[in-house]
Amino acid sequence: MNYKEIGKRIRDERESIGLTRERFAELLELSINFVGQIERGEKKMSLETITNISDCLHVSLDYLIKGTPDSKINTTKLQKLISKCSKEEISLITDMLKSMLPHLKRLK
Repeated sequence: MNYKEIGKRIRDERESIGLTRERFAELLELSINFVGQIERGEKKMSLETITNISDCLHVSLDYLIKGTPDSKINTTKLQKLISKCSKEEISLITDMLKSMLPHLKRLK
């Protein structure tokens, strides 16, 4: 496994949903330093940790490990709904999703 690539995907996904490293570490109950080391590919992580990361970021383990684009969670239905929205509605939906995604993990 290429831990640098895995770490890059984790960082990219975290940033794409607007999560700071600090908040991400808090949600995962990990230290900020350890999360940084994971994102730089300097540390290996347990199966439990990578599973928690996958859940928190709402991406598949397959995507994190292999980087296969089609293994990301299917968003076809959401894309169809959004295609009918105005720019203002899309902006509002984006802001709402960014604020909600980190908290959805807690519902599991």
